[in-house]
Amino acid sequence: MFGAGGGTSSYAEVEQADVILLWGSNAREAHPIFFHHVLKGLANGARMYAIDPRRTSSAKFADRWLGLSVGTDIALANAMGREIIAAGLHNPDFIAHATDGFEAYAAHVESYTLDWAATQTGVPAEAIREMAHAYATAETAQILWTLGITEHHNAVDNVVSLCNLALLTGHVGRWGSGLVPLRGQNNVQGGGDMGAIPNKFPGFQDVADDAVRAKFETAYGTKLNGVPGKHLTLMFEAMAAGELRACYVIGENPADSEADVEHARKLLAGLDILVVQDIFMTRTAEMADVVLPASVAWAESEGTVTSSERRGERGGPAGAPPRPAPPRHQNLRGLPPPPGRRPRASRGGPPCPDGRLWGRATGCRRTLRAGPTTCRHAWATATASRPTAPRGWDGPSRRRGGGRDRR
Repeated sequence: MFGAGGGTSSYAEVEQADVILLWGSNAREAHPIFFHHVLKGLANGARMYAIDPRRTSSAKFADRWLGLSVGTDIALANAMGREIIAAGLHNPDFIAHATDGFEAYAAHVESYTLDWAATQTGVPAEAIREMAHAYATAETAQILWTLGITEHHNAVDNVVSLCNLALLTGHVGRWGSGLVPLRGQNNVQGGGDMGAIPNKFPGFQDVADDAVRAKFETAYGTKLNGVPGKHLTLMFEAMAAGELRACYVIGENPADSEADVEHARKLLAGLDILVVQDIFMTRTAEMADVVLPASVAWAESEGTVTSSERRGERGGPAGAPPRPAPPRHQNLRGLPPPPGRRPRASRGGPPCPDGRLWGRATGCRRTLRAGPTTCRHAWATATASRPTAPRGWDGPSRRRGGGRDRR
């Protein structure tokens, strides 16, 4: 899904790609299931370039490793773009039909010569040229990336520089060509799809868009805040500024996972109230004013996960959580409403909302009820224009204990 938080290609498509750019990703170790598809592509004759400061175990499978200096991804990508334009290898028909701003982009990258990029990145000029020509002239090509691109202060610019290469050459929107962000943790894709992003509603719809917000207000039956929320980095900045005085931490351990843990611990300790919901007594939980028990999401709860290729799979509990650890959504439901607002009656049932609400919020015309068959219909409706989706969810067959059978 180009322009939103998801890849444009299915896993199977990389098996038929002619050129693969593995950028900032050690997929062999971090994404082994997907890397099996990459290996099939290599066996079918694909040429792979690994762009990474380290010579990773994934790079050993590449035709060429480009060991760039840390933080020079944009310089390398823009140099590729300039070389593609200078050599006349861009796709003018695709650019005219599906993009805008080409002239501004061409002017911007004009100074990113091969020799200049070589001095900035540490990658030989002829290697940059080879990769640019191979990518631009391939019948099908994919760019794969993960946290090596996104865990930077300029992560958005990194991603945009790669997207520009796909738009420049027309390697997006057709079978075998695309942009594939490999997700860093399980169900990151599903969380994003359902609106677990501070500036998005479910379906990656903008919180600040008045028309979108009005639709969700009608569906939810209440007024909604149109100001985008804060992501984790901004939350800690708000704590330091005294603007954020309370935190509810669910399944996260920032007192150990933040880069500057001493700074993070100091800010967490200065909150008026800290609530932690977790299955372990983590360092963050030890600092909390209130610790709530929780079930194990993948073993003791009902729900779905969504993979990087947008494949949804329903799972059921393998066993009941120990008392008094309820499913995580029940703790959230039990929170009191803000002062002056009446509590809403609990609907009970599964954690996902009533199907009619989902339909109104996402535009699915059919009234939906929770269940694998109807959920598959919802996904099919929402992704009807994508030839590669949906797959892997074939009906309500269930195994003993409530889980899904993969046929």
